[in-house]
Order: sequence, then C-alpha cells, then structure tokens
Amino acid sequence: MCGRFTLNQSAEALSKAFHLQQVPDLVAQYNIAPTQMVLTVLHHPSNEQYEFQQLRWGLIPSWAKDAKMGVKLINARAETVSEKPAFRASFKRRRCLVIADGFYEWQKQQSQKQPFYFRLQDGQPFGFAGLWDVWHSPEGEEIASCTIVTTTANELLAPIHDRMPVILAPEDYDLWLDTQVQTPEKLQPLLDPYPAEAMTAYPVSNLVNKPQHNSPECIMPLSEENGLPNQLN
Repeated sequence: MCGRFTLNQSAEALSKAFHLQQVPDLVAQYNIAPTQMVLTVLHHPSNEQYEFQQLRWGLIPSWAKDAKMGVKLINARAETVSEKPAFRASFKRRRCLVIADGFYEWQKQQSQKQPFYFRLQDGQPFGFAGLWDVWHSPEGEEIASCTIVTTTANELLAPIHDRMPVILAPEDYDLWLDTQVQTPEKLQPLLDPYPAEAMTAYPVSNLVNKPQHNSPECIMPLSEENGLPNQLN
C-alpha cells in the first residue's frame, strides 16, 4: 500500500515537470498522510484543460452514505480497480496524477517496523496514478477526493513490502488523463511496477510514524551506526 508520501518541490520544478503554468502556493510536505489535502493534476470537466487541483486523500465515492468511507479508500489495487464498485466509474472517467517526490514504506523487523524512504534517482517530482470523485453530503457540503493506485512491488521494494504505488512515466501522463480513453485494455498496461533501477531507497527514523511530524528530518537517512544500510540502491 501507500500510506505516506512527500512533496518538497519548487513551483518552477512542478511547472516544468507537468507543463502547467498555474501552480498553487505550496509548503514543503515531508509526511503527507491520509485525509490531508494533496496536489493533483486532472482533466477538469468544465474547461477541458489539465490543471493542478488540491484534493482530499481518501476517495469518497459519489454514492457513499458518509465521508468516513474515504478513510478506507486511500489506495486502489491495480488488479481490480476497473471492477470494484468504489473505483470503476472513476477509473473510466476521473483519473488524475497525485504529485509526489518520494514515499515511505515499512519493513517488519522482529517486534517493530522500520520505515524506508523511496524516491527517483534524479530526485525529480512524479505522478502517482490516481482516481478522483466528488461527494455531496446531505447538508450540501462538497468534498473532492482521490485515491492512489498500487501494484506489485518492484525488485527494490520487494524486500520491504509486497506492494508499491503506481508511478507513471511522464510519457504516459496524457494517456492516463485522457477522459476519452475508458477501456481497461488501454489503461492497465500503465499500471506496472516502476523500474527499480530508476529508484533509490534508504531507512529513516520513526518520526514519520506520526503525521504531526513534518520536517526535513523525516527524510534524513539513518546513519550506518544504527546497523542499517544507507541505501538499498
């Protein structure tokens, strides 16, 4: 699964990476957690343009009885995303990029879990494959929310966890965001594990275990004195 990620990039870097000029004001986020607002790119239905949008992490389907359902839907499995009732409509018509520059995963080690930080070798921002929807409460509140698609782990992640978020290649962004493309046959090939050789990882402190910790210390590598390797790749 993907339960925490980071985004610490300049507006210039994001504009260049996603070819969009209007970048919202952002603060560095080193420990993004479910139910928080996250930066996405989506195809806006009203103006037929790609744009940055802030969405709540944890998909609330339009037909949900209450917003609590979103807490359970922070991830969607690539293998069943086109079939599950909570995701299939969004998979057809409401796909997005969830913007990040790294993410965390935890490895079981005896009586504890060791967090690891994963990012691209070049340190550039990237887009997770995401889905979005809009929910209206009985009181008239409107919540736009999203989920992150996950797939099987690549060779880098496999020793840590059996799942990883789908990181899309930049050349696949347009196809993923194209609302005219709705068949699983065209979309499923995009949901493969990202190449391990293009990524790097290292253990970090357990500061990331608590969402209130949001500082550069969250992504600092543990030293070798702790008995853990500095990097996996």
